[in-house]
Amino acid sequence: MERRSFLKKAAVGAAVAAPIAAQAADLPTIKWRLASSFPKNLDTIFGASELFCKRVSELTGGKFSIRAFAAGEIVPPLEVMDAVRAGTVEMGHTASYYYVGKDPAFAFDCCVPFGLTSRQQSAWMQVGGGMELMREFYKGYNIINFMGGNTGTQMGGWFRKEIKTVADLKGLKMRISGLAGKTMAKLGVVTQQLPAADIYPSLEKGTIDAAEWVGPYDDEKIGIYKVAPFYYAPGWWEPGPQLSFYINMAEWAKLPKEYQSAVEAATFEAHVYMQAAYDAKNPAALARLAKNGAKVRFFSKDIMDAGYKAANEMMEEESAKNPKFKKIYEPWKLFRREQNTWASVAEASMQNYLIAANRAGK
Repeated sequence: MERRSFLKKAAVGAAVAAPIAAQAADLPTIKWRLASSFPKNLDTIFGASELFCKRVSELTGGKFSIRAFAAGEIVPPLEVMDAVRAGTVEMGHTASYYYVGKDPAFAFDCCVPFGLTSRQQSAWMQVGGGMELMREFYKGYNIINFMGGNTGTQMGGWFRKEIKTVADLKGLKMRISGLAGKTMAKLGVVTQQLPAADIYPSLEKGTIDAAEWVGPYDDEKIGIYKVAPFYYAPGWWEPGPQLSFYINMAEWAKLPKEYQSAVEAATFEAHVYMQAAYDAKNPAALARLAKNGAKVRFFSKDIMDAGYKAANEMMEEESAKNPKFKKIYEPWKLFRREQNTWASVAEASMQNYLIAANRAGK
């Protein structure tokens, strides 16, 4: 409780100047709209948008209000970036890898196969130079980006049948997003990108054979286990997928500095909240899924090795032909190597011991 209270106070303290300034100055009343790529029933992801809006209002004494709209209420879920870019809405909340069709470099603002974990992604963005690189990239899209949450390492998805070898993947029709789609295509998978609302009916009708979404808490909500019972781990293509808040650059420039400070503080709060919420909710959700018939499986080393090889080949190929991708990829690759070296010394060794002790019933 003491730690939780400290974190809450620290987050509020970081932006306490904003409401004080708002009360002391004659600042304008501003109303914005936020378009989300996610439906309301995904309360942890959409909830981060709602928390963000609530905190901005509180930090500005109610003078700067932002209303969050769920996927499809203003624009289709996969068109949020375009809507922010064009100024149709002032801001959005989305997963940047949805837009790799425009440029694969978008993925570094979210995740890439066998990339950074949640903590490593935050370290790269906040301290490792990632934010500076991504801000420069987003200028070409008239957007300023902010971290908007992380789910942690996701599950590897739901399959109608067991997948034991790379050969079992060939010809499989799978819903999968971002650079993961390009990687899986190298392994023979027929990939497609679908919004959340289309996953269950597509599996039920047999339009697809498998689908990845998020993890136990969210997957349980859309009932995938009823039509595709084999639940695989880990989601090696999403080791730490970061969500992002997008703001139209022209609209951002219009904001008083006090409101900009409130936005930055609120995005950090929403970012921390999402990861904490998933970590707290996923264990019980996984237990419920298993009780209701989900068959938890792990990808074989054969599949993991093939995926790792295909992912690195795909990124090297993209780097060779895409200067924007290469500019981010090269320092990112070095950061990943250093982070994994450090993780092997302390974090992984500690976690592996605790996992083994837990399994032994100690």
